[in-house]
Amino acid sequence: MTDFAIDVRGLRKCYGTFEAVRGIDFRVEKGEVFALLGPNGAGKTTTVEILEGHRDRSMGEVSVLGHDPSSRERTFKRRVGIVLQETGVEPFLNVEEVIELHRGYYPESRPLDEVIEVVGLQDKRSERVRRLSGGQQRRLDVAVGLAGDPELLFLDEPTTGFDPSARRNAWQMVKNLQDLGKTVFLTTHYMDEAEHLADRVAVIVGGEIVAEGAPRELAGRAVAGTAVSFMLPPGAPSLPPELGGSFTASNATMSCQTKQPARLLHDLTAWALDHDVELIALNVSQPTLEDVFLELTGGEVSTGSEEGSTEQSNRRRRRAGR
Repeated sequence: MTDFAIDVRGLRKCYGTFEAVRGIDFRVEKGEVFALLGPNGAGKTTTVEILEGHRDRSMGEVSVLGHDPSSRERTFKRRVGIVLQETGVEPFLNVEEVIELHRGYYPESRPLDEVIEVVGLQDKRSERVRRLSGGQQRRLDVAVGLAGDPELLFLDEPTTGFDPSARRNAWQMVKNLQDLGKTVFLTTHYMDEAEHLADRVAVIVGGEIVAEGAPRELAGRAVAGTAVSFMLPPGAPSLPPELGGSFTASNATMSCQTKQPARLLHDLTAWALDHDVELIALNVSQPTLEDVFLELTGGEVSTGSEEGSTEQSNRRRRRAGR
């Protein structure tokens, strides 16, 4: 089980009679960005904490960089970095001092200037933590996780609460980490973020992996299919029965979803050309990862209750010395 950065087989976790994780299997390649997605209570937090070595599993095999994380070996801890949703750092230190402090905890650390450059804080290296914006503080959190030059970095909801500009900057930061050869294990509630960053994703629902693959591959499996919509100009003839039966009309907009977009568009545009009809605002959109996620989860925000809130989990992991 050592050819992968993470190799999970038959992982189970029970809290009394409640089974939070139900025999899941997945692998993370070295050097890839892997996203674990799921609604609240689906088993994400429990799974991640087992991988980090902060929670013991009930059954199954888990290998992280060739280590069993439950053994909590010092060597294992040196090789992984963990970025929680909230990281408590001294607000009166400046950026450079915070990173230097954490670099000092490791026998082999990443060069200071390189860490600052990767997270994009070159212009803020002398700024005190308390004066940083939310997005800048989040980048500093990543810098702290990167200080020990880990091979694998766990990123927990890295852009929660960010404005669009800050999110894009954070995305570039993750790309920079991958360029360094790091493996990144990401959890996020933003499907566009997973779609943009992740090489592969896994969706966990009710403690089970219900889908896994590249974001584009998963989007192609959407039941709904490709969406096609347009409006007909005033006085245009009605669609012929063989086309009209595929579309529904709402406020002058004709729309449908199809698994055969090429055939439908061929027939539709051929009819429009034959009748000299302009298809107004013709739009063709492929299913997104969010469409697939909503299908798989039934659109539910929460499906249950794992032991402890995210805030409690963060506190527990901070107490563990990460």
